[in-house]
Amino acid sequence: MVNQKVASLHLEKAGYQYDIAGNGAEAVELFQRKGSYDVILMDCMMPVKDGFEATQDIRDYEKQQGMTPTPIIALTASVVDDDIQKCFDAGMDAYVPKPVRREKLLHEMSNYLS
Repeated sequence: MVNQKVASLHLEKAGYQYDIAGNGAEAVELFQRKGSYDVILMDCMMPVKDGFEATQDIRDYEKQQGMTPTPIIALTASVVDDDIQKCFDAGMDAYVPKPVRREKLLHEMSNYLS
């Protein structure tokens, strides 16, 4: 929750619009309802459905709908290689370690935003 607030403040200060999901199931629902996002910041450790499962569900939905994959950036407290690999295996494109640092977050986002 604290990391969500920190990331939100960074996004707000940088002028980005965003939606916040309270859990992984809600994240998938928001994505399916809205239809598209420029970038998704996915917390790996969320209640109900974790970020790994939510990412896989989003990737499955994109395939079913014939959509171009949306860049998904993991927010993770772990910097262990195996855990980082788990992010990529789930379909995430990049990761930002927690605590979320403004420079790192905005740098990773800039890789996917034109």
